[in-house]
Amino acid sequence: MADGRTDPATIARERLRDAMVRLADGDSAALEEIYAATRVKLFGICLRILGDRKEAEDALQDVYINLWQRADRYDPTRASPISWLATFARNRAVDRLRTGKVRSGAVPVEEALPLPDEAPLADALLVDAERTAQIHQCLSKLDENTAAHIRSAFFEGYTYAQLAEAADVPLGTMKSWIRRGLQRLRACLEASEAS
Repeated sequence: MADGRTDPATIARERLRDAMVRLADGDSAALEEIYAATRVKLFGICLRILGDRKEAEDALQDVYINLWQRADRYDPTRASPISWLATFARNRAVDRLRTGKVRSGAVPVEEALPLPDEAPLADALLVDAERTAQIHQCLSKLDENTAAHIRSAFFEGYTYAQLAEAADVPLGTMKSWIRRGLQRLRACLEASEAS
């Protein structure tokens, strides 16, 4: 069983934190590591906000250019690296909307203001909270490694390849572990819903 210092998510987070610190010190190789570890998650954030693949790619490029210039602003004592980078990506995408850099696809910020609030109603939030509690309860019933891999993949945005590398196992093995864990998780959730 992995302890808090050796589970794949912790290892990946520490590697990313180290790369961020090295980038702030001017190590250009660290930017490549950060890009490889975060591009999928950050692209997803930009795409969700901008609604256009090309615009999301442009915003992502802005993210890494700005990161190179402002890496010294990252404070590892205040935020996890992926949380800070996700906020950074979100802000860059929103800035593109506000400054009118978006060519097509996304709704202009001025037109987006009167759109109805899509936030879920209170009763939906309660149902979501209950479902989240069930998921975490069922996750706690899995063995520690499997639960850590599932959390890393689905809650923290790590790819199976990143998890396999961190655990030093073949990609197929990691996929099998997570697939079997998800099957046990699903069975647990179905059992809790039936009771």
